[in-house]
Amino acid sequence: MVRFSITMADDLAKKVDSVSEATNRSRSDCISEACTAYVGAAIRSAASPALIPSLAGEPADTAPNIGNYETTYRNFRIDVPEYFNFGFDVIDAWAKKDRNKLAMIWVDQQGNEKKFTFWDLSRLSNQIVNMLIKYGVNKGDRVLIMLPRVPEWWTFTLALIKRGAVYCPAPTMLTEKDLKYRINIADVKMVVTSTEHADKIDAIAKECPSLTCRMLIDGKRPGWISYPVELDYPAPVSARLVNLPGMKKTKATDPMVIFFTSGTTGEPKMVVHDHSYALGHMVTARFWHDLRTTDLHLTLSDTGWAKSAWGKLYGQWLEGAAIFVYDIRGKFNATEILPLIEKYGITTFCAPPTIYRMLILADLDKFDFTELRHCTSAGEPLNPEVIKAWKDATGLTIYEGYGQTETVCCIGTFRGMTPRFGSMGKPSPGWQIELHDDYGKQVGLHEEGRIAIRADPAPVGLFKGYLNNEEETKKSFINGWYYTGDKAYKDEDGYYWFIGRDDDVIKASGYRIGPFEVESALLEHPAVQEAAVIGVPDDIRGAIVKAFVILKPGSTPSDALVRELQTHVKQVTAPYKYPRQIEFVAALPKTISGKIRRKELREQEMRKVTAENGGMVRK
Repeated sequence: MVRFSITMADDLAKKVDSVSEATNRSRSDCISEACTAYVGAAIRSAASPALIPSLAGEPADTAPNIGNYETTYRNFRIDVPEYFNFGFDVIDAWAKKDRNKLAMIWVDQQGNEKKFTFWDLSRLSNQIVNMLIKYGVNKGDRVLIMLPRVPEWWTFTLALIKRGAVYCPAPTMLTEKDLKYRINIADVKMVVTSTEHADKIDAIAKECPSLTCRMLIDGKRPGWISYPVELDYPAPVSARLVNLPGMKKTKATDPMVIFFTSGTTGEPKMVVHDHSYALGHMVTARFWHDLRTTDLHLTLSDTGWAKSAWGKLYGQWLEGAAIFVYDIRGKFNATEILPLIEKYGITTFCAPPTIYRMLILADLDKFDFTELRHCTSAGEPLNPEVIKAWKDATGLTIYEGYGQTETVCCIGTFRGMTPRFGSMGKPSPGWQIELHDDYGKQVGLHEEGRIAIRADPAPVGLFKGYLNNEEETKKSFINGWYYTGDKAYKDEDGYYWFIGRDDDVIKASGYRIGPFEVESALLEHPAVQEAAVIGVPDDIRGAIVKAFVILKPGSTPSDALVRELQTHVKQVTAPYKYPRQIEFVAALPKTISGKIRRKELREQEMRKVTAENGGMVRK
């Protein structure tokens, strides 16, 4: 059982008693129901700002879940039980409560559709648990799951959680080299994948000594377990779990998942989260996504990354909302999702900035967004001009959030809070965040600082460390704080503004310039589709700003356009930030999760400088 703790003023206690008497329900039932739906939301009363809006008479379907931010931030807390398992305690609980409750709608690019209730997910995952027991997958064993956005990704993930195994999501775009690295460094025992990707596993299997079991979700293949065959042969697999001695309860502190970071600055690190991580996403879904049990939520994300945990799994199902899954395999045009939002009545939507940048180029007036009520974005900062264009077209503001593979949504712009274009928002309830200098001291308002998360005590949802990498763990956790590696500043109203990764900040002529500020300015120009900014060495200034620009169709590179863009940046932001060099490119180097690899651009420029100086690097 998860317990919510709130502090009630005397006048609120009287309101609760009044509702209890009027509805003939116990006081605790009234509080429990209100907390479950709207933990920490505030009554709109100037005389008595307090908790739980449903007791104040505001319609439950319109009041933001977070209510009054300051009140919720002070009072919200998740009390994690000693034993917790998302599969049993959430999925099975919903299934028992209402076997017809919708959990997922799956649609592919050909228009095929499947629907799953929580009851379906419970039974399907139980069948897989029995298979895992049969093939010796035990609590604590590591299983790499590499599947596209097919329903089996969810049923296998739930089964692995129930079994107490540690699942390791992997993008289907990984190469043989990538997979070999992950399987060996994580000591993976089993791989679950599809026929389409089995060749890559077979090619490296002999070089992966820990890999003893391979399972295909479709078809048959020598040396592989066939999931479809196992379901029916020699007899249908039971959907009722066998109570074997090997079925051990999972503690909330037991490891549950290993995510690999996207590797913007080097080899991916292994991020370990325990079973309480699922509860941490209550903040993501309830406050940032603003979900209710009646919502249908769409997050566009590959199954191989932590963003799927943010928007396609934990928080959404904790809240009892259904998820919409669009299975993208072939060539993808972002505008494909617009008719789906209309047809299925999707109510809440989350996508990376790249998708929003594509969507605002479409004729949005052709689509009916009546059911869509809330939009969010994360992954990298969203440029203010994109937020404005989306709102102009749809009437909906995009609420930004900040977090990492290592966290849940720890900073966000929440419904009920006035958004500030370009700002990440404020710390999530339950998360204490400060900005520190290089010596661990807080910086002042509008001063650049390292984002630091209080880790002692740790908020629910913060990772436990980098597996097999004590050095990186020690570098990140210092004196009770976790340093994210990102820099930001805070304004006088408590809003946080992203500057960039530690390594991305440009030091030019004594100024410190965040690449995002310059990129954002460039993207406001009508000719620019995408931009990346780095610092390149300069004898006089130490470094100068260089921009790599992808132009929109119909725009042509020219010296005149370079000057026009430079003038534009000077007018939009501080003149010292303008790019002294601009290079027009057809593409930008990115990780397979879509993040710009500025490190690769810097290395590319360094090679040029070295070549120009006869192999000597200028200091």
